[in-house]
Amino acid sequence: MSAPLDLTKLKVLPLAQRRSLARLEDILVDAYAAPPLCSEANLALIRQCARDIAQARSKKAAVMLIYGAHLIKNGAAQIIVRLLQKKRITHLATNGAGAIHDWEFAFGGLSTESVKDNVATGTFGSWEETGCNINLALLAGSLDCDGFGRALGKFVAQDGTTLPSVESLEGALRAAPGHALSPARAELLQAMRTHHLAAGLHSVMHSHKESSVLAQTFNLHVPLTIHPGIGYDIISNHPMFNGAAIGRAAEMDFRVFGGAVEDLDGGVVLSVGSAIMGPQVFEKSLSCVNNLRLQAGRPIVSEHNIYVVDLQDGGRWDWTKGEPPKENPAYYLRFCKSYSRMGGTMRYLQIDNVAFLHHLLRELG
Repeated sequence: MSAPLDLTKLKVLPLAQRRSLARLEDILVDAYAAPPLCSEANLALIRQCARDIAQARSKKAAVMLIYGAHLIKNGAAQIIVRLLQKKRITHLATNGAGAIHDWEFAFGGLSTESVKDNVATGTFGSWEETGCNINLALLAGSLDCDGFGRALGKFVAQDGTTLPSVESLEGALRAAPGHALSPARAELLQAMRTHHLAAGLHSVMHSHKESSVLAQTFNLHVPLTIHPGIGYDIISNHPMFNGAAIGRAAEMDFRVFGGAVEDLDGGVVLSVGSAIMGPQVFEKSLSCVNNLRLQAGRPIVSEHNIYVVDLQDGGRWDWTKGEPPKENPAYYLRFCKSYSRMGGTMRYLQIDNVAFLHHLLRELG
């Protein structure tokens, strides 16, 4: 049996050497422009969604936007920011890739690479700035008990982070080894020693942070939670990769996500292009919330509306009738089936994810 890989020996390259396939200036959609045409059936559902959101906000219920990375890759950042500025969305959630593309666009205006070509050369994901800075943001943010989204959003909004001295970390560990922050302190201390990270300000300029969902959620005090997998994302392909730091940040974000679900009675969930993360995280979080409510003698979450948006045809099944039988292939579409089991009312729209949000922004006024 081979020994586990020593990831500290990975060779990483500067982003300037990567052939990036997407430029922010080319893909960014103008939130003030007219949205593209869509079918009357979808437009009717978007208008219903807008009415449900308006009603939810009048009740101070949560409106959650759960999205996949392609929403950022396809240029919807300014649309999302406008929805935040208008106070239409109260919580955002995405996967690790959604955060990585957002960070890369904020940092250099470039993102995306050829997976096929770069895996063959051993360079896929092995980029110094992306791996170093995102891992650094999580390690530093853990000292403030920040989740993944807040830690990275702060890093972008404030153009870097400030690290404590090695001596102060050592002193804190000796003085209170059982402190809740001791694991985070120890991991940052180890990273600083191993990777020769100096104490003080680590300035990292983000020249496109006005179009960064990470930065703008931090500035507008709207929670953005990131729900990664260990080994799912390219920040694993870097010597600074730290699964414990990622896990700690993701744990905090799962708890913050649950706080949004707690406020979902009469609220709205928008799952846009998230085929796996969205339904998987939502169903566990909703179960946790209902568990705690029932212990307290409270009713479970109810009267919420769920809008699932994707380009697939939804199995050609009318999901308003409930889930299909197991012999129907549509039964195995996780992004529809899971949400159909979550109480409330679930509707499915087969439409481009950016077009959906663009029309929704216009309908919300």
